[in-house]
Amino acid sequence: MSGTGLLQSVAYAIVASKGFYALFLGVLTIPFFQNQVIYLSSVTLTWFQDVTVPEQWGFLHNQVTPFTLRTSDGETLHAWHILPLGLYQEHEEELLAEPAGVAEDFRETLGFKLLRDDPDSLLRGFGSSSGSPSEEGLLIDAITLAEWAMEEAGIPPSRIVLFSQSIGTAVSVALAHHMATKPEPVLFSGMVLVAPFVDVELLTATYRVAGIIPILDPIARFPRLLAYLNSFILSNEGPKYHVNIIHAEDDYDIPWTHSEQVFWHAVNASTTGGITFGELEKKKAASRSTRGAGGWVVEHSGGRGLIREEITKYGLHDRIMSYPVVSAAVLRGFESSVA
Repeated sequence: MSGTGLLQSVAYAIVASKGFYALFLGVLTIPFFQNQVIYLSSVTLTWFQDVTVPEQWGFLHNQVTPFTLRTSDGETLHAWHILPLGLYQEHEEELLAEPAGVAEDFRETLGFKLLRDDPDSLLRGFGSSSGSPSEEGLLIDAITLAEWAMEEAGIPPSRIVLFSQSIGTAVSVALAHHMATKPEPVLFSGMVLVAPFVDVELLTATYRVAGIIPILDPIARFPRLLAYLNSFILSNEGPKYHVNIIHAEDDYDIPWTHSEQVFWHAVNASTTGGITFGELEKKKAASRSTRGAGGWVVEHSGGRGLIREEITKYGLHDRIMSYPVVSAAVLRGFESSVA
């Protein structure tokens, strides 16, 4: 191939790649495809696996009870109730005698009774649910689960910590905002945000699918996460709030600098007269607690609660979810209600 032919091939390739990218942006203006990119709901790691058989993921037999909830808009949420190991061991023989699979009436299961009666039991809901994701729909889902835990399971909000990661942090903050701004505010024990994002504009400018592929969302329809977080802190009339922000420096999907911004906005909302980002950075430099290869921690005590930022050296985007730093944050959230 001559030099001219090679240059023409390269030029055609560049033009074609730009054309494909323009087409990709055009497709993203269609709500259906936009939702698929934002929520990745069609991408799952459980193909050819049955989410009603938790033992496939290493859980003990009947340690997990799958069950379903109905939302106010008619969707079905698939949820898991996971018993803490110590509680499972105490009731192992009784639990082994329980029927496996999805519970027809979760309230009749031993797991529900332990959830209701044991002051240290926890609830986590996730799995395969009906419908398509949307901003409004995810908030309805979160409200459904929270109201079920408080009203059906009888768990007071002082025993509930909102825990979320990545895109899910927007759902947690929206739920906290919704509950805190009701005529009779509902205030949870704490909130743990792992790998949060500032807003869609910045998220789509920095987000990388699998840490490699950049995504640009031309139409930002998601509500501002920070506006909700600020409103939640400002409207919180209870004695305390507890917000823990965690991010890994080697997170290639959502850069850890998003948490810097989220922490600043939270502190700014809790500070009389506000504080600039630069002013806060100077205060953080003086009060930061370094953990060597473990990263660093900084805390801000507001008038009614604590806001904590914890940046680890390692953990990537998803692996950090299994790290003790996250478990410890959840534990602190529960302890804040009795401190």
